[in-house]
Amino acid sequence: MEKHLIYLFLMVGLLFSCNENKKVLTKVDQKISVNDYNNESEAYELLKTQCYICHSVTSASHDEIIAPPMAAIKMRYSRTYRTKESFVEAVSNWAIDPKLENGLMRGAIKQFNVMPKQAFKKEDLKKIASYMYENELEVPDWFAEHEKEMHGNRGGMGKNK
Repeated sequence: MEKHLIYLFLMVGLLFSCNENKKVLTKVDQKISVNDYNNESEAYELLKTQCYICHSVTSASHDEIIAPPMAAIKMRYSRTYRTKESFVEAVSNWAIDPKLENGLMRGAIKQFNVMPKQAFKKEDLKKIASYMYENELEVPDWFAEHEKEMHGNRGGMGKNK
């Protein structure tokens, strides 16, 4: 009987010690994924509230927009700025102080004019630009047809005429 009690205590102790380790690992794993999700979620919220106001993804046609879609901006800046660091810096710098001479998207500037200067925080712009670089962005339904019409197979490099 005494041996059974010893085995019972050992089994219970072993069982609780294994469960305790699993709980700790689960909490650490959850903490990492929750933090990553929150950072991405914050950047996406900034994109929606700060950028999609003008760079709409819900417009019915190209004629209804007041600024190019963010996906077009990503496409153009990605060709010139291939690393995340240079992309983030370039997009952030443009948005913090847009000037005609610094504009990459000449067709968009011709159609919409230079983006009006906004009161953005550089830190928020970097979060948005990082999100843009790392994620596929939403596009309006008409975007693919417009890209083909305007740029053909040249990928946003001006009219194909």
